Amino acid sequence: MSLKKPSEIREMQPEERDSRLRELRSELMNERGVASMGGQPTSPGRMRALKKQVARLTTIMREIELEAENNG
Repeated sequence: MSLKKPSEIREMQPEERDSRLRELRSELMNERGVASMGGQPTSPGRMRALKKQVARLTTIMREIELEAENNG
């Protein structure tokens, strides 16, 4: 998983953003599952980075949605 900058996310196609969001949520769910079972996470900062990336993606998707409503 590579972290994307907001400008890179805005340049992505809507289908790419949707698939990326699904992928990130799946990874986050997997990491949470490992942590809840008492396992050692592969990387301590991974969950935090995943949550930030999900939040960044959903925020940008919402901004684009509101912009489309206001312009159209």
